[in-house]
Amino acid sequence: MMKKKSISASKASLVFFLCQMISALDVPLDSKLLEELSQPPTITQQSPKDYIVDPRENIVIQCEAKGKPPPSFSWTRNGTHFDIDKDELVTMKPNSGTLVINIMNGGKAEAYEGVYQCTARNERGAAISNNIVIRPSRSPLWTKEKLEPNQVREGDSLVLHCRPPVGLPPPIIFWMDNAFQRLPQSERVSQGLNGDLYFSNVQPEDTREDYICYARFNHTQTIQQKQPISVKVFSMDSLNDTIAANLSDTDIYGAKPVTERPPILLTPTGTTSNKVELRGNVLLLECIAAGLPTPVIRWIKEGGELPANRTFFENFKKTLKIVDVSEADSGNYKCIARNILGSTHHVISVTVKAAPYWITAPRNLVLSPGEDGSLICRANGNPKPSISWLSNGVPIAIAPEDPSRKVDGDTIIFSAVQERSSAVYQCNASNEYGYLLANAFVNVLAEPPRILTPANKLYQVILDSPALIDCAYFGSPKPEIEWFKGVKGSILRGNEYVFHDNGTLEIPVAQKDSSGTYTCVARNELGKIQNEVQLEVKDPTLIIKQPEYKVIQRYGHVSFECIIKHDSTLIPTVIWLKDNDELPDDERFLVGKDNLTIMNVTDKDDGTYTCIVNTTLDSVSASAVLTVVAAPPTPAIIYARPNPPFDLELTGQLERSIELSWIPGDENNSPITSFVIEYEDGLHEPGVWHYQTEVPGSQTTVQLKLSPYVNYSFRVIAVNEIGRSQPSEPSEQYLTKSANPDENPSNVQGIGSEPDNLVITWESLKGFQSNGPGLQYKVSWRQKDVDDEWTSVVVANVSKYIVSGTPTFVPYEIKVQALNDLGYAPEPSEVIGHSGEDLPMVAPGNVQVHVINSTLAKVHWDPVPLKSVRGHLQGYKVYYWKVQSLSRRSKRHIEKKILTFRGNKTFGMLPGLEPYSSYKLNVRVVNGKGEGPASPDKVFKTPEGVPSSPSFLKITNPTLDSLTLEWGSPTHPNGILISYILKFQPINNTHELGPLVEIRIPANESSLILKNLNYSTRYKFYFNAQTSVGSGSQITEEAVTIMDEAMASRQVDIATQGWFIGLMCAVALLILILLIVCFIRRNKGGKYPVKEKEDAHADPEIQPMKEDDGTFGEYRSLESDAEDHKPLKKGSRTPSDRTVKKEDSDDSLVDYGEGVNGQFNEDGSFIGQYSGKKEKEPAEGNESSEAPSPVNAMNSFV
Repeated sequence: MMKKKSISASKASLVFFLCQMISALDVPLDSKLLEELSQPPTITQQSPKDYIVDPRENIVIQCEAKGKPPPSFSWTRNGTHFDIDKDELVTMKPNSGTLVINIMNGGKAEAYEGVYQCTARNERGAAISNNIVIRPSRSPLWTKEKLEPNQVREGDSLVLHCRPPVGLPPPIIFWMDNAFQRLPQSERVSQGLNGDLYFSNVQPEDTREDYICYARFNHTQTIQQKQPISVKVFSMDSLNDTIAANLSDTDIYGAKPVTERPPILLTPTGTTSNKVELRGNVLLLECIAAGLPTPVIRWIKEGGELPANRTFFENFKKTLKIVDVSEADSGNYKCIARNILGSTHHVISVTVKAAPYWITAPRNLVLSPGEDGSLICRANGNPKPSISWLSNGVPIAIAPEDPSRKVDGDTIIFSAVQERSSAVYQCNASNEYGYLLANAFVNVLAEPPRILTPANKLYQVILDSPALIDCAYFGSPKPEIEWFKGVKGSILRGNEYVFHDNGTLEIPVAQKDSSGTYTCVARNELGKIQNEVQLEVKDPTLIIKQPEYKVIQRYGHVSFECIIKHDSTLIPTVIWLKDNDELPDDERFLVGKDNLTIMNVTDKDDGTYTCIVNTTLDSVSASAVLTVVAAPPTPAIIYARPNPPFDLELTGQLERSIELSWIPGDENNSPITSFVIEYEDGLHEPGVWHYQTEVPGSQTTVQLKLSPYVNYSFRVIAVNEIGRSQPSEPSEQYLTKSANPDENPSNVQGIGSEPDNLVITWESLKGFQSNGPGLQYKVSWRQKDVDDEWTSVVVANVSKYIVSGTPTFVPYEIKVQALNDLGYAPEPSEVIGHSGEDLPMVAPGNVQVHVINSTLAKVHWDPVPLKSVRGHLQGYKVYYWKVQSLSRRSKRHIEKKILTFRGNKTFGMLPGLEPYSSYKLNVRVVNGKGEGPASPDKVFKTPEGVPSSPSFLKITNPTLDSLTLEWGSPTHPNGILISYILKFQPINNTHELGPLVEIRIPANESSLILKNLNYSTRYKFYFNAQTSVGSGSQITEEAVTIMDEAMASRQVDIATQGWFIGLMCAVALLILILLIVCFIRRNKGGKYPVKEKEDAHADPEIQPMKEDDGTFGEYRSLESDAEDHKPLKKGSRTPSDRTVKKEDSDDSLVDYGEGVNGQFNEDGSFIGQYSGKKEKEPAEGNESSEAPSPVNAMNSFV
């Protein structure tokens, strides 16, 4: 929006200086002008900071810049000059800095990985790009791993780990089956943020062998697949059948059905955890719980509400998602998992940090020689970013000296610049989470005025509308603009004109006499130039005969009129629309010069028809409704909208009232329910009709209240149940007499913009509120509580007045009264305002600091006298910074922190202090203008705290019985270290932890050799540091001692030894002979008296032997057992009461004794049935038609 000039002459020089300091000159975007003016380089396009490229395609690193003369380009790679001429695969685009690395011609993307920076340079300076980090995308394969089948009991929880390969960028994880169908997910089964698949409780339907984790790498459009994972879920019945042979009596009868369990968290573990997220990112918090029934997850924020409109729940409410996080989103978030048996919870402490973001980015400066200016670079972040300046890409501390330049923190101040001061400055704002880099040039130019608006340009406007006449200009120093009307006219001044800062002249209400020639003059100390333009004021376009509402019978003809009046120099075009769309392409529609005719009307012609009249300057429209009715076979009553009233008459004219009467039109078989009276103000808003009042349908006269200085016309609209009639013809005009204003401006305020002024503003009266010509305002003010007379000034129809030369921040009584040519409005009410504020003069005193603990302190101060504030007291700011750590005695870069305490508060808390450190602070009072002087620096120290974890723990030199541990001291000791605590314990093959051993180590040690350890054993180590306050957080590591070489050799080579091969051949021969003997005996038809043995046991559940075929009844071989899914198990037992449950034994030979030493006598009787002795099974016990497997072989060694 263009800004209006409203500055007194006495302030012109001050405001001009401030404008230079803030924005200096603006260079218009005129192509011809830009071609002529010298300009330092500006980076216009560059690749992103973190640029991940496809290693299969050419690498294109963008760098485009503009300047006059055109800039040249150079590159650095990893901080050193990158000579592209020496690399045949690297080329730079013509007239550009963009690099193309030809990977498709034999290059490797990995060879060009690094940090690139582009420099664009001409004789006026050098601009630099961001550091562009080039990294090729990676989509590695899954590492090969042996995946054991997951056998899990029904109702238990289960986690299937994905562990995708580390790619760049990270892959997208999803689970599918062999048919490439996504695995269904629910509240019970869902994928975590880390890609693992979590089962809150498994069900039999979860049994399958094709759980497959996929990783999709979008950048290279590749998908990697993990080996399928097998899951077998055992119900309790089948589980008892399967494990009966290995469990004791008590175990079998103690096996319980699926039991319900309260929730436990699968992820995250523990009760608390921490999460750090950056401002503006998406915060994702996850809680997945196990339990039966499936737990339900609920999220809350402790001490606050979840942010509205930015909070979303995903993954069946297991994931809390907050978009566009800010520092206000820091806090503790609690997830609660609950089912009918109880609940559990986890608290995630979220800290929102922030990479740097701009508060005020530096802007280009165009100055003339001898002028002043400044570059301001302000950024915020968490932690607070540091600001550094460069000049033409070189740190400003080592850049060429410029006497006109002074660096003051985040501001560079230029005084009395010369042409050699032109340069490009770079501001770098950085913290540990990122950086911002901005280029801003200082271009010192000495240019005489130029007017960019074409000479003799013609402006045309409609009568009573605003006229904007351009005078685009440029010059250095900035030219002054003046306007004249006519060839020898005087300079334009007064309230009927508005002068904009960009040179545009505005005539708010153009009249016929506003037409003519206008001259714009631009001058500065280097010259003067002028330009003439023309303004023509045209008559408005009017529709003097509008289309009217029509009711027509089907197949009849209808015509709508649209008669217009327009300026003779403008060519109007008339467009007809039906229901706001184009007319149907139908020859029945005939468009004439001033009418629309529809022949042979049908039902589809029903609708609203609009006449639109357009000229090059304005547009008007009018609409009418066409209602199509059926032609009745016999005459019928037609209900329609009433005809408009007519014969309007004005009588009883008074200054503030008049009587209006009319004759109603035909009501068209529907009684008129009311009349609506509208008025037009031909003096202020011609052509615009306003609602005046509404009267019952039985009334044909009305007394109307009037306002002074209004040229009234009235019209009447009749209303019945069908709708509204067309408006009546307007009545004769009646101009009411002028009068004093009835009311004063509203919303009067007094607020100073400078220490020595008072800006009085108000809302102007509108339209006919003026009650007469010559509307003005009387502005009065006097200092409050001082025996002064009112000072008054009468101003034109504006809405602001500036009182200069006022004392700083004193209260004023203010009133604004309206007046016109006939007199004043009633006495206005007074309001209280204040003149401008200035910076506070006094610093807070008696600053005291009370240290509460190692990270928290409380500061007190005495309030400053209110008179010294010199403005509205907004609060106090406490600046505090760490001077040094008491444990390291080394100074560091000072990073000041600021806390603001609103209002007249005299104390506050300083959180987030570092333990065992020395700090300084001061306090300043703040008003609307800014900060006052600082109090003397106050020094305080924080006590010791617990240290951070050691910086690293490295385990080297593994031997048979020893490991060497090396570590680094904590990054933040937070005190004087007194010792280190080392704890370790072995881990067996089933990941069970052994006994914990603790060792205390002196603080001055940095390595330790642990001896007397077990060979080939994995150990887990826990290591932390201690101060006098306590132990800090620990760091963990795992390591393995090496295996005995002789044992490893025996385990690896036993299968290749000759004695082992011979032994296995002998065993096989013996088994073959034994099988032949058994086969011969069986063919003899011998009968083994097992039946009598069974009868002796009197077990009703044991099935009898079959006698008809001479076999052993129901006793089956291992093959038949396998068919029944009841494999032979080692160590199976019968219950102590000599009974066997049918579902557990089912006649198998293993139901007798241990199944390892039961043998037959020569007569077929069975001996050793209930022996508890465990021996190695004979060869007969392993007879099977199945080939021996590696699993069976491993079982034989257990």
